[in-house]
Amino acid sequence: MGLFNKLLGNASAVDPEKLKEKYGRLLVANEQIELGFKLFRDTFMFTDKRLILIDVQGLTGSKIEYKSMPYKSISRFSLETSGTFDLDAELKIWISSENTPSVSKKFNKKIDVYEVQQYLAEKVM
Repeated sequence: MGLFNKLLGNASAVDPEKLKEKYGRLLVANEQIELGFKLFRDTFMFTDKRLILIDVQGLTGSKIEYKSMPYKSISRFSLETSGTFDLDAELKIWISSENTPSVSKKFNKKIDVYEVQQYLAEKVM
């Protein structure tokens, strides 16, 4: 099921310590990674200060885009849970006054999406 979820683009959880080893150079002083998720090649993580999106581009993956979104920039978000026939849950995040979501991520059933939603709510509100 793991490969199937990766092919569908569904995020799976990653240990924050592993993310810190790999992406620690992106963090500011005293910033801590609290939640992290990995898609096929991309990663996104919630720190105590912001959301960081890591987009691996191209065939070789040598080009990488790092997006940083402070929680104060998030104007709203939505969570769509998985259903009987729907294998994944989806989180959408809007930045400032944009009409379309700036971020849309799907999660496999192993992820407690309510925990992700609660975490984001605490940071945004």
